[in-house]
Amino acid sequence: MVDTCNPNTQETSSFGAKYIEIRRLGCRPRCSGSEIEPRPGLDRKARVGIESFFQDIDLLQKHGINMADIKKLKSVGICTIKGIQMTTRRALCNVKGLSEAKVDKIKEAANKLIEPGFLTAFEYSEKRKMVFHITTGSQEFDKLLGGGIESMAITEAFGEFRTGKTQLSHTLCVTAQLPGAGGYSGGKIIFIDTENTFRPDRLRDIADRFNVDHDAVLDNVLYARAYTSEHQMELLDYVAAKFHEEAGIFKLLIIDSIMALFRVDFSGRGELAERQQKLAQMLSRLQKISEEYNVAVFVTNQMTADPGATMTFQADPKKPIGGHILAHASTTRISLRKGRGELRIAKIYDSPEMPENEATFAITAGGIGDAKE
Repeated sequence: MVDTCNPNTQETSSFGAKYIEIRRLGCRPRCSGSEIEPRPGLDRKARVGIESFFQDIDLLQKHGINMADIKKLKSVGICTIKGIQMTTRRALCNVKGLSEAKVDKIKEAANKLIEPGFLTAFEYSEKRKMVFHITTGSQEFDKLLGGGIESMAITEAFGEFRTGKTQLSHTLCVTAQLPGAGGYSGGKIIFIDTENTFRPDRLRDIADRFNVDHDAVLDNVLYARAYTSEHQMELLDYVAAKFHEEAGIFKLLIIDSIMALFRVDFSGRGELAERQQKLAQMLSRLQKISEEYNVAVFVTNQMTADPGATMTFQADPKKPIGGHILAHASTTRISLRKGRGELRIAKIYDSPEMPENEATFAITAGGIGDAKE
């Protein structure tokens, strides 16, 4: 029997990883009569690591850019020097109050603060050591993904209804808060809901499995309901500002689902080109946010019937929506399909480093778990 009131006690979860009290999140195992401890700030070592990872946009003041112009950049979600580098001059000129001359001056100042040159593969491999993985709750699923959902990348899970997309999203809301392999400390989550499927009570059930406090788990998840594709895009400005405001504390951004509102707002072939252009802009922004703040981005996607599949005698005449734009933007694509009962099958559909393979997992009362034979 594990003594959950002892701070030095470790508990082994159902999928083998050991977890300790999650003090830094204020999310700790439940003890009778105990209060949730507030989350203290990051320690000095963690702060130094974050500061060296990205430079605050306020540094532009030292290079002759006034505070009023810096505030204008922050209002559109550009909060770091790297963020300026990731934004085109044309987009910066569209910011209200910034002239071409000001934009040129801002770009020039940013280039002085960032090395625009190349890195050796070895230097980049050292930088990649900051990448972390968030467990899915299933050992087999984690193995398939090379450790879990990867940071600095977009992971897309697509499948029909009842294949576990939303359940996986809910499970990640809890597992992202738990300390994990490779020194991962856990962190907060932002959940953007486009289909009205987010259920806080489901997080409580999953928190029970890991024996962590309900209120603390819910307090570490920031939720937003998006109603249109434009609103969805606007929320990303808030996301970037929040990631900057609480640097190093947020670890995961979930969008469930990425395409639902685009299907509603743009209909027919006449609006397809505009839809794909807007989608490309959103995905580009997501990729930049994930790299800029070292967070994992997890998105779910719907399926559509493929009329041409029957002509080529394909076994499954369905495909994920979003076309080539979404296919190329997603770093890792996971196909989910139904198995027997509560079993589901995940398959690597596309990945830059993991081989094409399959894993079986189960949807349980405590979220995503390993399949029991």
